[in-house]
Amino acid sequence: MSAPTGIAEDTTDATPDVDDGPPAAAPVPRPRRRRRDGLSRWPLQRILLVTGAALGVLLLVALLVGIAGLTALSGQRAELVDRLDPALLTAQQLDAATVDQETGVRGYVLLPRPELLDPYTRGRADEAELVAGLRALVGGRPEALAQLEAVEQAIAQWRTTYAEPSIAAAGLGVPGPSIEVGKVAFDQVRAALDAQRTRLFELRNDARDGLDGAADTLAVGGAVTLVVVALGVLALLEWLRRVVVAPTHRLAREVRQVADGDLDHQVLAAGPREITELGEDVEAMRVLIVRELADTERARQELDTRSRELARSNSDLEQFAYVASHDLQEPLRKVASFCQLLQRRYAGQLDERADQYIEFASDGAKRMQVLINDLLAFSRVGRQGDAMETVDLNRLVDRAAENVAGALEESGGAVEHGDLPRVHGAPALLTTVFQNLLGNSLKFRGEDPPRVRVDAERDGDRWLLRFRDNGIGIDPEYAERIFVIFQRLHGRNTYPGTGIGLAMCRKILEHHDGSMWLDTDATPGTTFVVALPALTDPDTDPEPAPRPGPDQEAAP
Repeated sequence: MSAPTGIAEDTTDATPDVDDGPPAAAPVPRPRRRRRDGLSRWPLQRILLVTGAALGVLLLVALLVGIAGLTALSGQRAELVDRLDPALLTAQQLDAATVDQETGVRGYVLLPRPELLDPYTRGRADEAELVAGLRALVGGRPEALAQLEAVEQAIAQWRTTYAEPSIAAAGLGVPGPSIEVGKVAFDQVRAALDAQRTRLFELRNDARDGLDGAADTLAVGGAVTLVVVALGVLALLEWLRRVVVAPTHRLAREVRQVADGDLDHQVLAAGPREITELGEDVEAMRVLIVRELADTERARQELDTRSRELARSNSDLEQFAYVASHDLQEPLRKVASFCQLLQRRYAGQLDERADQYIEFASDGAKRMQVLINDLLAFSRVGRQGDAMETVDLNRLVDRAAENVAGALEESGGAVEHGDLPRVHGAPALLTTVFQNLLGNSLKFRGEDPPRVRVDAERDGDRWLLRFRDNGIGIDPEYAERIFVIFQRLHGRNTYPGTGIGLAMCRKILEHHDGSMWLDTDATPGTTFVVALPALTDPDTDPEPAPRPGPDQEAAP
């Protein structure tokens, strides 16, 4: 095992120059959009607007047709129900009013009593009212108005030639116009009323036929309109399917073909502008992916080549380590052995300078052996297949303290620790780390007996172990230098060592996915922080006891 390296041995992880790999590929220019013509120049918004406008026109036409049919139907119904039917009823009532007048006159002529003229009087009043109502109902129809005037003239003629003279004569008791005169005049009235009623019936039948025709027209027009609207909607949907849905499906098939692994398939798109642009973007992405895959394949091939070269280099290093551990050790042992023989055999026989030279040679050979052993230990970190297991750091710290028990007894020092967690790691390698740190604390001690305290605290998904001592400390400006191999802050005559210990500690911790650094804020003395991943199982990763306060960390 290599000799512990001092806390004052500053080392930064020396990272060899590594080729950064193939130069990054130049950004691929975006493919230029092709020139569009026809429907591909239309955006989806315009297509939808045109479709909506066409559908709106169809619905508007259907609405206008419906309104026109309903208006015609309503007009015919109003003509029949509101005018002709009441006019026909009024004409019949007028006929009855004239009959009442004729009956009253005839009765009064036979027996001149005033009460017998009541039918005549009421008939005349009803006549005036009914004629006014009938004129209002048939207004706008010249033929009906002419016939109404003919009826009025006939009634006035009957009244002038027969009714009024007969009433006057009967009242005086003198003979009046003959009954034949009255009969002829009233027959003319009946003929005029019959002609008027016949014409109103004809107009009513015509209006009923018009109403039926309007209803039939409305039904046929509605059916035709619905058929036209349905066909128009179907035509618009088919147009949308052709110009929107079908291009989208084609683009989806193209994209799926590329997604299924056919990266050389060119994505072509047609249709509205958005779909065409989307297809062009997908094609541009496909081209980029193909180029990136080609670059990745080239990088992988180069990486494979470098991996083979690295494997060969590692094999050469292993061979060198074998040579260093066997072939170089033997000459060094011989040099050291013969230097020791020269010391024992010729001690005092040569001059003082010769004894000094022999001492220098022997010391150099011994230091060379130590340096070779340390280098071999450093190079073998992570390469010896050390078994990883769940380890109790309390036991490893105790084991490391036992390994430096001689130095502890010689310096009068002490090592104490709190409740430490369990982690996943190689016990031998972690013991080496702890032994180096404890050895450094004992080596670089101050005037007081060395005291080392080890505590742990949880920091997210890792444990932080703090190794604190009361030694000579390290200037913060050397906080990284001490982890560089062969870096020393003191001469060999002051503090022995090869300058590899801390570099090897960091390498071991990196092999465990951990890290290590100097806590520059902790004074006095020196504090190293060792970070190790925490176990993921809470049952095997209990929380350690709280760290004692400064007043509880006094040296025993």
